[in-house]
Amino acid sequence: MVGAGLAGALLAILLAQRGWSIDVYEKRGDLRELGYERGRSINLALAERGRHALRQADADDAVMAKTVMMRGRMVHFADGHLDLQRYGRDDTEVIWSVHRGELNEALLDIAEQAGARIHFHHRLDSVDFDARIAKFGDDRGDTVREIHFDTLVGADGAGSALRQAMAGVCELGERSEFLGHSYKELEIPPGPDGGFQIEPHALHIWPRGRYMCIALPNDEGTFTVTLFLPNHALPNHALPNHAAPDEGAPGFDTITTGAQARAFFDRDFPDASRLIPALEHDFDHNPTGVLGTLYLDRWHLDHRAVLIGDAAHAMVPFHGQGMNCAFEDCVALANHLLRTTDRGEAFAGFQSERLPNARAIQQMALENYLEMRDHVDDDDYILQRELGNRLAERHPQRFLPRYAMVTFTHLPYAVALARGETQHEMLVELTRDRTTLDGFDWDAADALVEARLPPLPEDY
Repeated sequence: MVGAGLAGALLAILLAQRGWSIDVYEKRGDLRELGYERGRSINLALAERGRHALRQADADDAVMAKTVMMRGRMVHFADGHLDLQRYGRDDTEVIWSVHRGELNEALLDIAEQAGARIHFHHRLDSVDFDARIAKFGDDRGDTVREIHFDTLVGADGAGSALRQAMAGVCELGERSEFLGHSYKELEIPPGPDGGFQIEPHALHIWPRGRYMCIALPNDEGTFTVTLFLPNHALPNHALPNHAAPDEGAPGFDTITTGAQARAFFDRDFPDASRLIPALEHDFDHNPTGVLGTLYLDRWHLDHRAVLIGDAAHAMVPFHGQGMNCAFEDCVALANHLLRTTDRGEAFAGFQSERLPNARAIQQMALENYLEMRDHVDDDDYILQRELGNRLAERHPQRFLPRYAMVTFTHLPYAVALARGETQHEMLVELTRDRTTLDGFDWDAADALVEARLPPLPEDY
């Protein structure tokens, strides 16, 4: 395997526990010794899909000990008032904030305990697929090591070296679309008593139309704050034209120093600004991250190589599903490998199962960015959300909000996308020209639900 990040470590666990001989080659050093690089984490939201995969690897307990529950979005409106928009019906339907570094450390420990061998400081330089030889370089001593392999699994992220090697011998149909927005990480430290300074059990969001700020809790009492701004130096192919950044909007081309960032926060996010004492330092020293979506038409090279996670389908982080999707990949690939000894057949089956679902969540992640930026403080959105929740209560076997389908069930992403589109059309139709649900015709709404939405499968 190439890459000892989240997907690589989890797949190593799943396969090693089932008796496979697994070697994992990672270009970086051991983060358990070196620490995790600040400024690039974007805290992760662990949902039921991800937890289901962790349970298959007997890793759920170890990971959950490092998480913080988030009940919903705490929206910080421009006028200063707050509103908690719950993700689900109650505390049984929540997501969990976890720091990428702590999660990766836990999975590496379990992978080694399961028998996987992890080799750090091994950078994939080239692959001879005919001879089954992969060459790995080590920057510490400028050495090259040749490794003979049966099969290579690429879990080495959006910049995958294995994907590049595969593209040299077969057409993958690769294309990337950049968001036209970038991000910068900051931090809210603990309060004087060591506790959280704002509500810990929520994903905080400051929506401001063409840009936004979010904050996710960490188990040590801090919040990882992420500022998303237009970056007019980047292309903007990923969003509809009407959603392209305004030329006059604040952006990383106009806010370039910590002092300018402080003035911007004081104006647009004043309650957050007061909580970030090191804002100037973090803005000046943390890297500016780029956001984009990676599409491939082909994820495998017959029986010799296969890609998973971000190496196959990187996405923007606005549905909190990149990790959860990658973890589902791991379970699916392990299951296909267990069903047949023909690895080419297993890889083809894995791609057939997962590629349509990856495309679906990539689309929903882009749509969720517009929702988080532009709609969570919009009156029409709030009314449609209220109606959707009421219909879900009246028709629990037919109407399930799209967010709930994605986050709290195992329904394939493609099913959630299709049903979500039908439900959205219904909500728009039923709330047209309305500002409240007073006098609402529930009989007509019930009939519409039963006519357009078939029952959900019993085991979703």
